[in-house]
Amino acid sequence: MRAMILAAGLGTRLRPLTDDRPKALVEVAGHTLLEITLRRLCQFGIHDVIVNVHHFADMVVDYLKKNDNFGMRIEISREDVLLDTGGGLKKAAWFFRENASDEPFLLHNVDVLSTIDFHRMVEFHKQSQALATLAVRDRETSRYLLFDEQDQLCGRRAGRDQASEVVRPSRQTHALAFSGVHVISPRLLALMAESGVFSIITSYLRLAGQGETILSYRTDEYYWRDLGRPEKVAQATDDVNHQVLKL
Repeated sequence: MRAMILAAGLGTRLRPLTDDRPKALVEVAGHTLLEITLRRLCQFGIHDVIVNVHHFADMVVDYLKKNDNFGMRIEISREDVLLDTGGGLKKAAWFFRENASDEPFLLHNVDVLSTIDFHRMVEFHKQSQALATLAVRDRETSRYLLFDEQDQLCGRRAGRDQASEVVRPSRQTHALAFSGVHVISPRLLALMAESGVFSIITSYLRLAGQGETILSYRTDEYYWRDLGRPEKVAQATDDVNHQVLKL
């Protein structure tokens, strides 16, 4: 199984921690976010990874070289212009087409820290024969994804009280927050009609509206933290120091 780590963002919400480094090299308890993500993937038997880079890109490349790629095969996808999640994946699609396998792959935000069991999530994805499976949880967020009674993606909404964008009719929907981890069938790559800079959520919504199966996978039972702000990094460090979380 292969994976992609999304690490190209500017990390503006993490300033001043990202004034002199990319967000991938921000540290929690002495470990960079990139190292933490790579070691998590390795624990689940994933050794072939591609990382997209933009902000302080050479620092990431040098860091990986210095650490011998943590014993993994790591490819770099350089983005001269930030391509967002969908554009970034589309640019790196060659990596997942190399071995012409129908094995799903993992897409993981570098600024997300969790204990999600990837084995269980991948198995759920395979049994469901989904095009994509999105880790979600019930939490407050500024952007919700909407799922129907069969846990299929059917829309999105900004905030609790905003109007919903619905791509497939449903009598009842539940709003959940995306957790920054996807399991994706390689079949998706040929279906991404969007080009340039675009969010992968845009592709998911379009494809869900066309009848493709984009499923939610509840991860409420696991530790999870978005490390997009300095105070979140401090909280995660405190969690490690108090043994709430083991890196």
